[in-house]
Amino acid sequence: MTRAASETPELPPQPIYTLRDYKPPIEPEPFYQHYESGIPIAIDLGSSQMRAGLTKELKPNNVFPSVVARYRDRKAATTLTLVGNDTYRDVSVRSSIKSPFDGPLITNWDYAEVMLDYLFEHLGVVGSSVTGGIDNPIVMTEPVCCPFSQRRTMYELLFENYQAPSVAFGIDSLFSYYANSATPAKSNGIVIGTGHELTHVIPVVNGKGILTQTKRIDWGGDQCQTFLSKLLMLKYPYFSSKLTPSQATNLFEEFCYILKDYQYELSNYLSLDYLEEKDIVAQAPIEFHQVVEKKKTEEELAKQAEKRREQGRRLQEQAQQKRKEKLEQKQQEFDYYSDIKNQLEGLDSQDVLLTLQDAGFDDLNDFNKYLSSLKKSLKKSQDGEDDPDQIEDPSITWPLVDIPDEELNDEEKRAKKRQRLHKANWEAREKAKEQKKQEEEERIKFEKEQEEWRARDLEDWCNTKRLELAEYISGYKERVKLLDSFKDRKSAAAQRRMKNIADLAGDEANNSSSSRKRKRNATIDNDPNDTFGANDDDWSVYREINNTKLEEQQEEDQKRITALEEELLKFDPDFHYEDTFAASQTFDWKNLVLHKFIHGPRQSISISMQAEGKTPEEIASHPEIIKRSHQMHLNIERIRVPEVLFQPSMAGLDQAGLIELLGDLVLKRFDGNFLSGGQSYSLIQDIFITGGLARLPNFSDRVFNDLQALIPTGSPLKVRLAQDPRLDAWKGMSKWANTEESKASFVTKKEYEEYGSEYIKEHGLGNVCLR
Repeated sequence: MTRAASETPELPPQPIYTLRDYKPPIEPEPFYQHYESGIPIAIDLGSSQMRAGLTKELKPNNVFPSVVARYRDRKAATTLTLVGNDTYRDVSVRSSIKSPFDGPLITNWDYAEVMLDYLFEHLGVVGSSVTGGIDNPIVMTEPVCCPFSQRRTMYELLFENYQAPSVAFGIDSLFSYYANSATPAKSNGIVIGTGHELTHVIPVVNGKGILTQTKRIDWGGDQCQTFLSKLLMLKYPYFSSKLTPSQATNLFEEFCYILKDYQYELSNYLSLDYLEEKDIVAQAPIEFHQVVEKKKTEEELAKQAEKRREQGRRLQEQAQQKRKEKLEQKQQEFDYYSDIKNQLEGLDSQDVLLTLQDAGFDDLNDFNKYLSSLKKSLKKSQDGEDDPDQIEDPSITWPLVDIPDEELNDEEKRAKKRQRLHKANWEAREKAKEQKKQEEEERIKFEKEQEEWRARDLEDWCNTKRLELAEYISGYKERVKLLDSFKDRKSAAAQRRMKNIADLAGDEANNSSSSRKRKRNATIDNDPNDTFGANDDDWSVYREINNTKLEEQQEEDQKRITALEEELLKFDPDFHYEDTFAASQTFDWKNLVLHKFIHGPRQSISISMQAEGKTPEEIASHPEIIKRSHQMHLNIERIRVPEVLFQPSMAGLDQAGLIELLGDLVLKRFDGNFLSGGQSYSLIQDIFITGGLARLPNFSDRVFNDLQALIPTGSPLKVRLAQDPRLDAWKGMSKWANTEESKASFVTKKEYEEYGSEYIKEHGLGNVCLR
C-alpha cells in the first residue's frame, strides 16, 4: 500500500444501478369476472397509461400502457394487433410500438378504437340485447380545455360505434381531488395536476374547478425523461449505447428528486462528501469476450527464439545470395558490352550508330556513359564498400593507401584517393565502436559502484539522490518561469531579449560618415567593422532569442529527473509515485468540478493507470476501463430535471414556474385577502398535488417553503399529496359516478343525436362550454 493510500480512508465500492427497459408483468392482462350491465365504467384515458374498471370496485381492473403495435406475420400471412403490455413481450414487435396520442391529444383514432376494443373485452362487457352495444354508462377523462374536435370524435366513437347509453367527461386532476376530499361539494383549494404531457394549476371553489383561472406549464413526465436523456447524452457524447425512453423513465422515477432549498443545497452539491451520498452509477449492459491466452513454457519460448534466429540467418543468406547474383549479372553485362566496344573499333561511324541503336543506346556517348557507370559499380563492390564491417586487414583491402604518390601513375592515384576515403570511414566507425565500448564499460562500472553504495548505506544513497533530484527540479521550474516571462513584454527577460534583437538589427557603435561610406562599399564578408562571429560565444545570442537553449536544457533536465525518479521508485522504500515531479504537475481531481461532474466522487481509473505508466493500448483493453466506459454518473441531473417545474427557463421554456403561478393566483387573480373569510385565505389552506410527478420526493415541502415566502406571515398554508397519485383519478371517477350529482351530468345518446356532438353538460369536475 502506498503512503497516499494509507492516508486516505478506504471507500466502499459505489452501488451500481443497471439500466433496464420496461418489463411487462409476467401474468397476462386479467379478464374481469364480475361484469354487470348498467354499472358505469370509469376510463382514465391518459397519454401514458389507461386505467379502467367498473365503478363498483375499489380499484381499476385493467391498467396498461397506452400503446398499440401491429405486426405482420409473413408465414401465417396475418397481421397481429397487440395492445398495452403485450407489445413489450415480443422483442420483434417493439420497433412498431406507437401511441394514439400526440402530446395530450389523440391523433390516431384507429389505435384509440383498438385500445377500447381491447379494454371492453377484458372487462367482460356483454352487448345489450336491444342495441347490441355497451349497456354501461361511460365516465372518461379528457384534457383541460379539450378541443371540440376531440370531444366530437370521442362522442362518435362511443355513441355510434359502441352504442353507449350515456357518457360523461371530466378532468383527471379534479377527479383525484374529489377522491381525496372528505366534503367534495364544499372543498376550496388549489389543485396541482402533474400529467404525462402537461402540468396544470386549477383553483377549486365550493367543489368546482375555476377553469377561467387555470394555468398551464408545458412540462410533464414525458418531457422529464426526454430532458434527462438529452442531458446524459450531452454529458457522455461517446457513450456506448443510446438511452431508450423506458430506461430514461426508470432513471427519472427512481433517482430524481426535488430540493427543499435549491439555491442553498446546490452550492455544496458537487462536494466530495455530498457526492458520496448522492452520486448514482448507471451501468449499461455489457458482455466481456475475453480470450484466455495459454502461458508458454520455457522450452516453447526457447524454440520460438531459435526459430526467430534461424529466420534471421535465412534472411541474411538470401540477401547475400541476391547480392552475389546481382554482382554476377553486372559482371556478365559488363563483359557483354565490353565485347561490343571491341567490335566497334573496326567499324565506320554509320555502322557504329546502327550497332548501338540495336543494342538500345542513342549514340556513342550514351553507350560510353552507361559502360563507365557499370564499371564503377563493379569496382565499388570489389573494393569492399558493400561490406565495410567485414574488413580484416586494411593493408590488403586498401593496398595503395601507404604507397607514396611518386610511385603511382594517374589511375592508381585516383584509386588511392578512393581507398583513403573508404579507410577513413572505416576508421571512424571503428573509433565509434571503441568509444561505445568504453562508455558501456564506464556505465557498468558506475552501476556497480552505485550498487555497492546502496548495499553499504542505502539511506545516504537515497538522501543524495533526493538532493540531486531537488536541484534538477528547481532548475527546471526556474527555466519554466523564465520561458513564461518571455510572454510578458514588460518583464526583464523579455526586455533583455528585445535588446539582443535590436543589437543584431543595427550597430550603433560607429556612426561616422567615413564608416557609413565604408559600409556602403562593404559586404557581409568584407566589412572590416563587422567582427561578429569571431568568437563562438557570439552565436549564442540567436539561441537566447528563440529560446532553443532553454528548451534543450528543459528536455535534458526532464530526462535526468525521470531517470532519478525511476531509481528512487525502485530502491527507496519511502519514495512513491505521489512524490514524483509528474504527479505534482498533474491536476487535483478532487478540486476539479468537471471531473466530479463526469466521474463522480472517485478518481477516474484511466488517470491512475496512466500514472502507472501503462500504454494506451493496455488502458483501452483493460476490463475495468471497458466497464467504466459503459457507466454514467447521475448527480446534478437528479435535481436539475425536476427543477424545471419551478424554473422552466432551465429547459428553454419561456413560461412562469409553478410557485410563480401559485403566487399570481392567490395574490392577484383572487381577492388577495389572507384573513378569515377571504378567498385567498380558503385557497391556501388546501394545496393539493396529484399526478405522476407528485411522487417526486420533497415536492410538497418545496411548494410549502417557496409559497410561504410569498404570502403574509402567519397565513394558514397547507400542502398535501394525493394518497395514490396515479390511481386516485380513477378512484375519484368511481366515487363521483355513484352519486346522485353525477346522474344529471351524463349526456345520453338521445341528447347527443338531438343536440349534436358539441353539446356537453357542465359539472364541477369537468370542462365548461365557452360562450
